[in-house]
Amino acid sequence: MKNLKAIIKGGQTPRGKIRVSGAKNAATRVLAASLISDGEVTIHNFPIGLVDAKHKINFIRESGGIVTIDSESETISINALDLSDRLLNHYDYPIRTTYLLVPGLIKRSQKARIPYPGGCKIGNRGYDLHIMVWETLGAHVSEKEDYIEIIAENGFQSGKTIDFPISTIGGTENALICASTIEGETIIKNAYISPEVKCLILFLISIGVKIDVVGNSYIKVRGSRTLRGSIFKIIPDRIEALTWIIYGILSGGEITVQDVPFNDMEIPLIHLRESGIDIYRNETNAYISPECLVNGVIQPFELATGTHPGIISDMQPFYVLLGLHGNGISRVFDYRYPERVKYCEELLKMYPQMLEWKTGEIKILGKHGNIPKGSTLTSTDLRGSMVVLLAALLSQNDSTIDNFEMALRGYNNLVHKLSQLGINISIDY
Repeated sequence: MKNLKAIIKGGQTPRGKIRVSGAKNAATRVLAASLISDGEVTIHNFPIGLVDAKHKINFIRESGGIVTIDSESETISINALDLSDRLLNHYDYPIRTTYLLVPGLIKRSQKARIPYPGGCKIGNRGYDLHIMVWETLGAHVSEKEDYIEIIAENGFQSGKTIDFPISTIGGTENALICASTIEGETIIKNAYISPEVKCLILFLISIGVKIDVVGNSYIKVRGSRTLRGSIFKIIPDRIEALTWIIYGILSGGEITVQDVPFNDMEIPLIHLRESGIDIYRNETNAYISPECLVNGVIQPFELATGTHPGIISDMQPFYVLLGLHGNGISRVFDYRYPERVKYCEELLKMYPQMLEWKTGEIKILGKHGNIPKGSTLTSTDLRGSMVVLLAALLSQNDSTIDNFEMALRGYNNLVHKLSQLGINISIDY
C-alpha cells in the first residue's frame, strides 16, 4: 500500500467520542516477543488496522508462524511453534522494528534473515546497537544485499552484560527479548524504560521470564529455553491520545477522548496547562471543548523534547501545530532527533512565514485565530503526516495529501475514527 492520496475537505468541525487504540510502540513489540513463547499467545486491545502491524504479521506468516485475527474484538492469537528461518521471495517490509523478529527465529532455527529496518526518515537511525546486542550475546552478523543474517549455532549465550553507549528504546527492547531466550542471567545497562518498554517487560514476565528493574536504566533478565503462553492486554497509545486532545483544542469542536493513559502523560499535559488549556477529565476520559481555553487563547510556550516522562520526540510536531495557533512566539527544541523538521516545510504551505527552523530548534510565530490555507501536501514521516492532516482539517479550504500511508502506519482505523467525529476524508487507493 504505497502512494495513497487523501482528499481533505476543510471546514469540518468534530463532535463525538473517539477511543484511543492500543499503543503502536507496545503492540508491535509484544507481537514480536510472542514468537519466543512455546504456547499460544492472545493479545487484546491490539491495533490490528496499523500498516506496521500488518507487515509484521505477514512476515511471521511467511516464516511459518500462525496468526489468527479477530478484528471486531481487536484481538490476535499467535502460535510460533512452526516458526523457522526461511529464504523469502522478497524482504521488502517497510517497518522499523524488523530486528525484534530475530530472537524468535534464533530460538527456533539458530538463524535469522530479516529485512533491513525501514520506517520514517527523520535523521540518523542506524541499527549498529542491534548488531552490538546480537554479537555480545554470541551471534555472528552478516549484512547481505537484501537482508541481515544473524547466526547463533547454540542460541544466544548467557552470562553477558549489554552496556549501551546511549539510552535506546529499540536496543533495550531487542536486548530484553533476546535475553529472555537464555537460561542464565543477562544484565542490560543504560536501558531506556518507557511506558511501552514497561508493557513489553510485563508481557515477558507473563510468559515466564524473570526480570528485575533497578532504578530506571538497569535491568537483570533471567530467561528460559521454554516459555509458556499468555493472555495479555496492550496499554493505550499516549501519542494518539495527545493527537486527539490537541485536535479537539484547535478545532473548536467537542470531543470525548476515551481510554487516555493519563499516568503516562503527566508532563505533556502539564505543558498544555501552562499554555492556558484546562482539560475536563475523569480517570480514563478527557472532554475537549472551547471552554478548555481558560482565557480564550493559547499562551505561547517553550519546551524541549527528551526521554520519558518528558515530552518525547514523537510528540514534538503536535506542539508545533499548537504553537501556530498560540498568541505569540513559541519555541520547540529537539536534540534527540534534530532533523525532525521535514514536515515543517509542508506546514509552511498552510501557515506562510510562520515557521523558522534550524538544527534542533523550531521557532513558531503563532497567531490567535489562525486559519491555515488549504494546499497540496506530502506526508514526510508518521507523526508529521498526522500533523499535516490535522492542519488540513483546520483549514476552510480543501487539501490533498500524497503518501498518506505514512499516517496509517501509526493510527489504527484512522478513517473510521474520524467518521465517528463527523469528519469525512477520502483516500484514493
